[in-house]
Formats: sequence, C-alpha cells, structure tokens
Amino acid sequence: MSRIVCVGEAMVELARRGARWEVGHGGDTLNTALHPVRLGHAVAYLTALGGDPFADTMRAAWAHEGLDVSLVLTVPERSTGLYAISTDEQGERRFSYWRGESAARVLFAAPGIAQALAQAREADLLFFSLISLAILPEEGRERMLALAADMRARGGQVAFDGNYRPALWESAEAARHWRDRAAGMADFGFPSADDEAALGLAGGAAAVREHWRRCHCGEVLVKLGARGVMLPDGTLAPPPAELRPLDTSGAGDAFDAGYLAARLRGANPEQAALDGQRLAGWTAMRQGAIPPRDDAAPYPGG
Repeated sequence: MSRIVCVGEAMVELARRGARWEVGHGGDTLNTALHPVRLGHAVAYLTALGGDPFADTMRAAWAHEGLDVSLVLTVPERSTGLYAISTDEQGERRFSYWRGESAARVLFAAPGIAQALAQAREADLLFFSLISLAILPEEGRERMLALAADMRARGGQVAFDGNYRPALWESAEAARHWRDRAAGMADFGFPSADDEAALGLAGGAAAVREHWRRCHCGEVLVKLGARGVMLPDGTLAPPPAELRPLDTSGAGDAFDAGYLAARLRGANPEQAALDGQRLAGWTAMRQGAIPPRDDAAPYPGG
C-alpha cells in the first residue's frame, strides 16, 4: 500500500446553510488528503495548528477518518486559520479568510519539524499546492521545495496543484516564479485553466499544458471545470455526466485525489482521470468540501 504525505494549511470552516453557520474544517491539501484515506491509502497530513480549542477537534475528526495525524504539529502561540464560505444558486463559492496569524504559516519553524520532515521523506508520494507555498515566508518556500527534491532523490514521487489565490501573494510575478519551480519538481501536475489565465498565461488549456511541460513537469492534467480535463497526451476528457453542482468548493481537490489514488494502484491516465472526475462530481453534488460518505460515494463499499 502506498504512503502519501500531503502538506499545507487546514482551517476552521464556517459554512452558511440558509440562515445558519455550521463549523467544520477544510483546506485544499487537506481536502485532497482525506479522499485517498477513504480509497484505502495510508495518508499523513503535515501541517501546524494553533493552540486554540479548534485544533484538538480537528485532529480528532481527521484521525476518526483514518488520516495519520502524527505529522500535525502545534504552535501554541499561534491560531488555526479560519474561513467562511457561502455558495450561490449555481454552486459557485465565495470565501472570506482570517489566516494572518495561522500556525501553518510558520510550519517549517514549528516545534518537531525536523522529525516530521524525516518521516515525510520516507513516503511514496508528496502532495502540495501553490497555496501551500503562498502562505509561507521565502525560507519556508525553499524548504518545501527542498522536501520535494529530497523525496524524488529517494525514489518517491511528487504531485503539485497550481491553486492560485491572488490575495495570498505579494505579486503575480512571485506566484508565477514559485509555480514554475514547483511544477519543475512534480511528477504529476494539476493546473487549472482559470487559475493559469489569472496568472497571465493566455492560449487556453493547450498553452497551459505546454508551459508546465516546459517547466519539466511529468504528467500534466489541465482542469477545465465543467468542460472536463485535458489529459497528459493533450486529448480532452469530458465529464462522465452533466451535473448541476450544489457546491464546487472541493471538486478540484477531489479530482486530484481520485487521479493520484488510481495512478498509485496502476491505472493508466485515462482511467485515473475518469476516477478523478467521478469523485469530483460526487463531491460537487453535496454540501461541503469533504462530504460525509453515502451509498453513492465512489469509495470501496460506498
């Protein structure tokens, strides 16, 4: 069984449900981490939480799902990040964030980080995102890429998602610089056409794929939302079904998880993309970035 380590920021989630706000948790790499657990993979999450009451609740919920929380560090003087999410009638999301003092921003200076990194290097696959880099200071970004380099040197694989959030970056130029460096270390790359256009890359999916390939990324999967995904060979794979999403907040993260889980068990890119799309579709038709299991869930046993 493959061991996966996902790195990033997990936050307290306030989700609006009519006139009520429900408390949960989320974050792009956390969303991706939890799905492979349900698909039978061993997954650890490398992050830092604050000394607030939410942290213990989050750890317990992740452990209950089967996620390995031994790499979840604590920075007592910091807080856990928080965001609020609401969706419109088309399922499109709107976020508000409170993450300036997030513990995850100082992950690579957190107590216990040396031991956590030593364990992380032993994994078969490392997954992180452009958001994982965005929240870190420059030294932390360098250490994140050093971890990726160490993983590959030891024979492991690296996956990178190009999630771009302009508000987290000092400039678009800085985001492009770190995106390119991270893509160059990735065996699996997950850009989205919308994010790449926001970063100034014109020409659509084909141009995105070509740019990431020029950065020396291995398999490039260009996510196109409702239009599907461009496969590593440049062909377009439309969604297996036309859906009217209820909540798109975790669909892209679910695609990454489904694709990687399938590739790790030996599926080809076409089948892996189909698995990823089915998981993304199931997620988008339910509330929350990580919906509770149900009978229609594309996991073993439903």
